[in-house]
Amino acid sequence: MLIETKRIALRTWRKTDRAAFEVMGRNPNVMEFLGPLLNREQSDAAVDAQIALIEKEEPAFWAMERLSDQRFLGFVGVKEINFDAHFTPGYEIGWRLGEDYWGEGYATEGAKAALRYSFSNWPMERIYSFTVPANIRSQAVMRKIGMSRVDNGDFEHPNLSLENPLRRHVLYHIDKKTFSLNP
Repeated sequence: MLIETKRIALRTWRKTDRAAFEVMGRNPNVMEFLGPLLNREQSDAAVDAQIALIEKEEPAFWAMERLSDQRFLGFVGVKEINFDAHFTPGYEIGWRLGEDYWGEGYATEGAKAALRYSFSNWPMERIYSFTVPANIRSQAVMRKIGMSRVDNGDFEHPNLSLENPLRRHVLYHIDKKTFSLNP
């Protein structure tokens, strides 16, 4: 699978992506709102899970590369939500970029392409995104791609312990009928 925009490609993962993804998972700034730092085994397991979804042609988080130099930037995509909450079952859009690529618009560009592809190719009418309230950067991307915060949608992430300071999440969504499928 290959989705291209002006500057990036969303594609399946390559063996060469694993080392760069591991570096991201060990970066405290990248992982600040995502949870504990990842070791190589955990990082590889996360990549393997996305590869398995892609091979089954199911929604997944795709590797993102910059077209100008084929550099791995991180990931973006849409996948099925894997926990029970007041808005599930459903699909989430997510992204994670290496710190060197923040502030360049890659997350927004990739997320718009992922929404366009997902709404065009899978029977999805609504897609969600969520993060901790302090993650202002991700919430800004959510708004830039046309998502709206769900009134009274904040929730306690059920996959996180009661003591975890990242448990509280804000919820955003976008509907197929309000998203422009044109680039």
